[in-house]
Amino acid sequence: MPRVNDAVPQGWTVVPQGDRALLLVFGDGIAVEVGRRCAAAAAALRQAAIPGVTDVVPAFNSVAVHYQPRPSCSGAAFRQLADEIESVLACTLDARQAPAAGRQIEIPVCYGGQFGPDLDEVAAHCKLDAADVIRLHSGQSAYVFMLGFAPGAPYIGVHDKRLAIGRRPTPRTAVPAGSVAIANLQTMIYPNVSPGGWHIIGATPSILFDPAKTPSTLLAPGDTVRFVPVSSDEYLVLKQEQEREQA
Repeated sequence: MPRVNDAVPQGWTVVPQGDRALLLVFGDGIAVEVGRRCAAAAAALRQAAIPGVTDVVPAFNSVAVHYQPRPSCSGAAFRQLADEIESVLACTLDARQAPAAGRQIEIPVCYGGQFGPDLDEVAAHCKLDAADVIRLHSGQSAYVFMLGFAPGAPYIGVHDKRLAIGRRPTPRTAVPAGSVAIANLQTMIYPNVSPGGWHIIGATPSILFDPAKTPSTLLAPGDTVRFVPVSSDEYLVLKQEQEREQA
């Protein structure tokens, strides 16, 4: 995983990834400004609808562009596509101006107790009270860099450096759906039951992935999240409402 980095490069590099993908690299670390440029580049390329491109996937500091290989020469296909991409981005990405922010979304979280079994451990590691961890985690908005690991699973950050903690030394084999967990100054929300090695500090009743909806994911790269603390009673009421909507 890329390191958190305050440096924000303004350009990008095009790197081949086999005969059916290329990578646009915008930096070598994690920074919100870089993430926003990746999301803006991905949106511009989707809008451009370049012939042969089958998917555009933004990440922390890069954008993968998947394309259908041409029967002639893969090298020529790469160079032609790279030129088309450069042309699109040159017209849409202004190095002097930060890309516009995406949607603002509130995520209710019930912290600690049965919903956040690692909250006290995180607090002790960070030399904070549990209430301080909650305050720092929910006090500022955080950026959705990418979706990965599982459908709809967001990587959200970058959090206050006082919340610095790595992954758990031993991952859990089953993390409950809706678990809100932190590691490496980021938050992961588990959309379904799955293994996981991040520290669980709370849970949300929000449904992160629903294939019956369009779009199927609650969050998308480029969104900004605000975590809103709720009580256990409020959590249960919200969860019942979400379940009724899905029924």
